[in-house]
Amino acid sequence: MHVVMFGDQHVESLGGAQVSMRLQRRFLEKQGHVVTMVAPRMHGARAAAVAEPVEAAGAYVDLPSVPITLDREYSLTWPGRRTDRTLDALMAARPPVDLVHVQADFWGAYIGHRFAQRHALPVVHTMHNRVDVGIEAVAPAPGLVLRVLNAWERRALGDATGGTDGWAYLRRLAQRSAAVTAPSAHFARRLEAHGAVPAGGGVDVVWNGIDDELLEAALAGTPRDAGRPRLVWVGRMSPEKRLLPFLEAVALAGIDADVEVIGGGGQLRAAQRLVERLQPTASVFFAGRMPYAEVLGALHAADAVVQTSIGFETQGMTPFEAASLGTPAVVSDPDIARELGRGFWAVGGERDAPPEVADPSVPALAAALRTAVADIAAGAVPAVDPTIRERFRQSSRTAAMVEIYARALGR
Repeated sequence: MHVVMFGDQHVESLGGAQVSMRLQRRFLEKQGHVVTMVAPRMHGARAAAVAEPVEAAGAYVDLPSVPITLDREYSLTWPGRRTDRTLDALMAARPPVDLVHVQADFWGAYIGHRFAQRHALPVVHTMHNRVDVGIEAVAPAPGLVLRVLNAWERRALGDATGGTDGWAYLRRLAQRSAAVTAPSAHFARRLEAHGAVPAGGGVDVVWNGIDDELLEAALAGTPRDAGRPRLVWVGRMSPEKRLLPFLEAVALAGIDADVEVIGGGGQLRAAQRLVERLQPTASVFFAGRMPYAEVLGALHAADAVVQTSIGFETQGMTPFEAASLGTPAVVSDPDIARELGRGFWAVGGERDAPPEVADPSVPALAAALRTAVADIAAGAVPAVDPTIRERFRQSSRTAAMVEIYARALGR
């Protein structure tokens, strides 16, 4: 089968969805399928540094684009007839397409759905983004931005249906699809509750997975030791990830621990200044961005990972990656905690028992950190669900997605 995947950003750019798409391509190809990745062309120095890898062997179709961030990491391709013609010409020399898999929320989604409609192809749409929460977290006038996005979507897709909120936006995409998948049960149920479902029914849950080989390599790496408790925070340093409240909580908790912060982003300097000003008892180390294999190694060597965003994540990869490695988590988002099942300290709740409503306060996070470090020091950490390791492997996730492809194709 030939599957064409569409993304908002080039799969070699930074981002969880991009990592997942690269992994999906590789495991589909292992099964003998052909995968083409369509996305905006990258720009600047990083574009040359992350050119198409040899192992991708011509899988990428890069569309003409314009950079949209100062570092030129991310770009935009305008959906319309010119892009349609360019894409069709680039696809003409490739094998006949069986199915379109849209893994985009904005221009990539419009381009993918337009391509599917022109060529009478079924669409499987993976929803990676809770648009309403995401826009509210990053935009100064979220209501206006959502109205503009809805109008843009209606024009790009030729869809006259009404609604100007985030759920109306997702409904239009879902209702044009043969199947819709979500990376977590909690996001799938929200999509269903708001009618963002395909014409045939509900939303399939397919977790974003972890590379089987990298998982085995990390498990074979240096295990955690019995020294000072070690906590790890991993993520993009932007407001919705709540790094600054985490560092405030570390200081307020007065914990005797090593805290490693992995990642980069716009709040790095603010985070470093905050630690300099608060002078926490814990030692805080900013490790910067790391290759994915090294991140997994850090999670394996940690006593706990700390998850701090609330309501923003449609899955929340880090606690699941950690659980696959046997590492428990301090979890701020009750939805993520419920999906994990066990193996966590819940902020505002109890061990393995999340509260009904999230508590975003710094004192609540500090209390959870204090409890976690005390339990780690006493050797009384909660055990993670051992089934997560197998359920999170990409090989099992690809098998689940291929079943959905077959259903969308009527096979």
